[in-house]
Amino acid sequence: MTTHRTGTEPPRHTPLQDAQGIAFGVLMVALSVTLMQHLGFVTGQTAGLALVVSYATGWSFGAVFFVVNLPFYWLALARIGVGFTLKTFLAVGLLSLLAGWLPSVFEIGALAPLPGALLVGATAGAGLLALFRHGASLGGVGVLAVYLQDRTGFRAGWTQLIVDAAVFGLAFLVLDPVPVLWSLLGAVVLNLIIAINHRRDHYVAF
Repeated sequence: MTTHRTGTEPPRHTPLQDAQGIAFGVLMVALSVTLMQHLGFVTGQTAGLALVVSYATGWSFGAVFFVVNLPFYWLALARIGVGFTLKTFLAVGLLSLLAGWLPSVFEIGALAPLPGALLVGATAGAGLLALFRHGASLGGVGVLAVYLQDRTGFRAGWTQLIVDAAVFGLAFLVLDPVPVLWSLLGAVVLNLIIAINHRRDHYVAF
């Protein structure tokens, strides 16, 4: 039976629930990254920047993603706290490892761009949603955006939009424009999933 909480706070999770939620979230995002790499897609935020750098240089996505996120941990520690920062560090490290390992054990056959874009957005959205609900993230620009909003009043959403526009602009300069255009559809699906489902007042306990 499903029960709705009357307050605005989400139900508290046990450490075991947090562990499985973070593991599931990271696995879904790693699957999304694997699909993106197969299709030559990109995405926004630090993951998108890491993908563009990886495509342009041949460096490992996991290594680039881990390094790109390093400057943001002190902001997370100052703005949100130790628990969130540690969970985020764990999630980023785990994604960096899984993104390098998954392609060696998961072979993708034919995948057309349209269903590929939908799958990319859906798997990343489900993964990020799980991470958010268990007090973690994949670091990067989201933390910076909240920090700047607190310090200057500049809306966090605008910061993220500007960074995403810059990442996609860079992608158009160094990659085939057709996969980049399909990537935009994946980004729309991802953001719709987060926008519709990441609401504390709609969180349901079973």
